[in-house]
Amino acid sequence: MGSKQAGDRAGGRTLADYPNHPFAGLDVASLLAERARQRGAHPFLLWEPFVGESACWSYAAFAAQAARTAAGLFRRGVRPGDKILIHLDNCPESLFAWYGCAILGAVAVTTNARSSGEELGYFAGHSGAIAAMTQPRFAELVAAHCPDLRWIAVTATDNGAPPAAGQAPAAGDSFAALDGDPADLPRRAPDPLAPVGVQYTSGTTSRPKGVLWTHANALWGARINALHQSLVPEDVHLTYLPLFHTNAQAYSVLAALWVGASVVVQPRFSASRFWPVSLKHRCTWTSLVPFCVRALMEHPVPLQHAYRLWGNALCAPPTDAHFRVKTIGWWGMTETITHGIVGDPWSENRSMMIGRAAPEYGISVRDEEGREVAPGETGDLLVKGLRGLSLFQEYLDNPEATAASFDEQGWFRTGDRLIRHADGFLQFADRAKDMLKVGGENVAASEIERVILTVPGVREVAVVGRKHPMLDEVPIALIIPDEAAGVPAAALLAAVSAACAAALADFKRPHEVRLAAEFPRSTLEKIAKAQLRRQIEREAVETTAPSR
Repeated sequence: MGSKQAGDRAGGRTLADYPNHPFAGLDVASLLAERARQRGAHPFLLWEPFVGESACWSYAAFAAQAARTAAGLFRRGVRPGDKILIHLDNCPESLFAWYGCAILGAVAVTTNARSSGEELGYFAGHSGAIAAMTQPRFAELVAAHCPDLRWIAVTATDNGAPPAAGQAPAAGDSFAALDGDPADLPRRAPDPLAPVGVQYTSGTTSRPKGVLWTHANALWGARINALHQSLVPEDVHLTYLPLFHTNAQAYSVLAALWVGASVVVQPRFSASRFWPVSLKHRCTWTSLVPFCVRALMEHPVPLQHAYRLWGNALCAPPTDAHFRVKTIGWWGMTETITHGIVGDPWSENRSMMIGRAAPEYGISVRDEEGREVAPGETGDLLVKGLRGLSLFQEYLDNPEATAASFDEQGWFRTGDRLIRHADGFLQFADRAKDMLKVGGENVAASEIERVILTVPGVREVAVVGRKHPMLDEVPIALIIPDEAAGVPAAALLAAVSAACAAALADFKRPHEVRLAAEFPRSTLEKIAKAQLRRQIEREAVETTAPSR
């Protein structure tokens, strides 16, 4: 089937139908090479580990190291189009690996560092990854659950910290051994249509879907994110959100690369280290999630800091006065590469709104009949873009899911619901998808339910979110037991908790598992989760209410 026919069947036309697009003749490797020529001595990557020495790579040094990693991959048998699993917390090697793959033409499969062994096995098997790059504390997990990998390269440290006893890699298995001469790399013409990366994102199905980006997608993310954030070459972008997610990968690193700015990378968010590192490097920009803001409220704000803008889910929150910095709101997904809705750095944005429709996308908020909702009403959010450029190329090896995510006119169904206001601002309402937001991580309730249903003695399960003061919400699992199985209640609850601990990343595990006699039902006997959520919320209020 030709590319045009495939596009017409699954989400409309793709970038292949438009040869005169903005990134014709370009790819990620050519962007990095150009910045190395233009900004060679300027700092690009500044590494601030919690343990160990800080380090800095200029644009020229970073490009050279990424090219040596690419040559090392080629020497180990990796070829263009091959998938490479990158299972790392934030560290310099995670960026050398991603950009090394891009230079070679391989596809970087970035996975959540908190994934369970079962999840890792699925990611490696589904993507067809032939090799992996990881760190000492994950090496045994990767090896045990990804048996089809040809080899695993392991970093010397765990994000700067020395490895635990017995976990240090042998010399031949080390990431440092992935080093080659860039002169040995085969010449490869830039191909913006070629795949560059896969990220697994939670959805309404029981298994995460692999979101495939092209090089043009990555370049789009770089250029449009930089534009939305008004980045300039003198900016310094503090990055502590995980590099295996779109936010840090595209909103921060690719955007900084586009303008030739600097990126300060930390292993993860640390409220106690936020201001010292920000002052040390005179950071001007950072991307936050609500959890970070709440944590920072507990720490004094320096009298003098260099921040001019922050990015978060909402425009102009009341906390801006406390931090003395302007926050622009934004909404985006792995599938949209950048922000489909965003605040304006140069204008006064309406407080607590996401922002307005980004000019690069079509944005529609529709009712159940498919009509645009009136101002003040709530509807389903749909986004119009071009696959392979402003929207993801496809769900990896899942044409059915790709097709189902678009309507007949090629609008992408986001699964989110918004309130449309008369002044053009858009406000988040809820998720049409059965999704939870746990400390900035998207969690599909169905992923947790799939695991719990494997436990003998469980007849039915419903997972819903409960509000949490620091994590936004946490999963709560309600179970109707199979009485015929005869499993005692305490044993059943313990078995469910053990199954979740074995199969799920820690942030996906239920914070509470409880038994239920029945569930409220909606049409066609579906579990009425909205009612369950309200019930959980009422119980939480009653529990915390002061006694009279």
